Amino acid sequence: MNILDKAIAAISPEKGLKRVAARQRLKIINSGYSNYGASHTKKSLLGWLYSGGSAKEDIQENLATLRQRSRDLYMGVPLATGAVKTCRTNVVGGGLRLKSQVDYEVLGISEEEASKLESKIEREFALWADSPACDIERLDNFYELQQLAFLNWLMSGDVIVTLPVTKRINMPYDLRICLIEADRLSNPAGNTNPRIVGGVEVNEAGEVVAYHISTHHPLSFEAIETKWTRVEAYGAKTGRRNVLHVMNRERIGQRRGVPFLAPVIEALKQLGRYTDAELVAAVVSGMFTVFIEKESASSETALGEIIPEEQQVDSADDGTLELAPGAIIDLNEGEKAKELNPGRPNTAFDGFVIAICRQIGAALEIPYELLVKNFNASYSASRGALLEAWKMFKMYRTWLANDFCQPIFEEWLAEAIAKGRIPAPGFFADPIMRKAYCGAEWNGPAQGLLNPVQEVTAAEKRVANGFSTRDRETMELTGGDFYKNVQQLKREEQLMKEVRNIAEEANSK
Repeated sequence: MNILDKAIAAISPEKGLKRVAARQRLKIINSGYSNYGASHTKKSLLGWLYSGGSAKEDIQENLATLRQRSRDLYMGVPLATGAVKTCRTNVVGGGLRLKSQVDYEVLGISEEEASKLESKIEREFALWADSPACDIERLDNFYELQQLAFLNWLMSGDVIVTLPVTKRINMPYDLRICLIEADRLSNPAGNTNPRIVGGVEVNEAGEVVAYHISTHHPLSFEAIETKWTRVEAYGAKTGRRNVLHVMNRERIGQRRGVPFLAPVIEALKQLGRYTDAELVAAVVSGMFTVFIEKESASSETALGEIIPEEQQVDSADDGTLELAPGAIIDLNEGEKAKELNPGRPNTAFDGFVIAICRQIGAALEIPYELLVKNFNASYSASRGALLEAWKMFKMYRTWLANDFCQPIFEEWLAEAIAKGRIPAPGFFADPIMRKAYCGAEWNGPAQGLLNPVQEVTAAEKRVANGFSTRDRETMELTGGDFYKNVQQLKREEQLMKEVRNIAEEANSK
């Protein structure tokens, strides 16, 4: 009741009561969303505790907990490990491979010249990418770094990549890839600048201008002083990308990525606990132990084999009682043994786990069949599950290619052209020429075939009707290269022709 209602009620209680009743009726008569999801009067929604904030409050302030819990699930819950690795294997596999696609029309060259240039670019890139020399730590090649970057992207929400330049023996290229774990991108100690969020600095327009990277991992136990290095996002003179921030945003204004498992952390943890409890119960139920009651106390050793100390789970704790398969245990006077039947294996376990796995798979866009590698349904159902999963895999592959592979390739190509190893007139003079030289496709592992005969026949019909090309179908069916296949087939046919001629000559003699 507001001040006006109180004043009216003091003068005329009857009118005041009518005003209060009218206000209550207005609250009940909702319209639009206020009658559904935004209702404050429905009993089904009265117990809903909710609150919201900007991307900073909702995401950034919870990232440290989300990262550590996601990593813990990856290391200890099989279903979480399987979900992350399934995504990694199908998106990256053995690595996304370069297929150079220069725009010969812009460059003013013939198709044959463009094909030769593309082959040279791919050959030179393989020299650098196939060697661990491309890694600043000199451990992984470019394709293994893709796997590592994507795996950390899934677990931590984002990955930081810097592109330092160092010289190495027997390697003509100086570009190096340095992967940095997400935790090291953080606000400097004592930071009061509101434009630095999660180590990402923006200007007044909201453009990312710098990254603040710590020299020491914040979760490490090493007693080392932590310092921060401010790395500009782009070179002031050249515009070169100094930092690649591999992440997927889900909110406007978001500066850091969210771990892949974040929406299902609670479900995965609870399912892991339930699975562990069922496993322990099943093991206990398998230990058939006999207890012997005595009317008087006995100091004799129990009948049967006593559990050896080295086989005990917790031999240091005298208060721990352990069971063993087939053991016979004496009891003291007045003690009774009560049979304990845990009823394991639990008949409802499988159905419950399947139901939870379906929900987890729906949230992660990984169908249940693929999540648990169980294809017991019909052909059409299994194929439908794979097709749905591959929509997500292709989307992630595109993101990885755009945010990681392509920028690194462009930096490498600039170095190769600057050093004269690849001829590219106009590359540094005209942005459209630069883009024409940098054209590329990144091909990864192909989708599996449930029925190869039907799917190959469908591919033939698509090509025959102009819906697709042989090059694209080859890439999608086998992950291969149509032109290289044709060249190899040409050599093989020539060889087989020579063998047949030799055989015919031998038979004629």
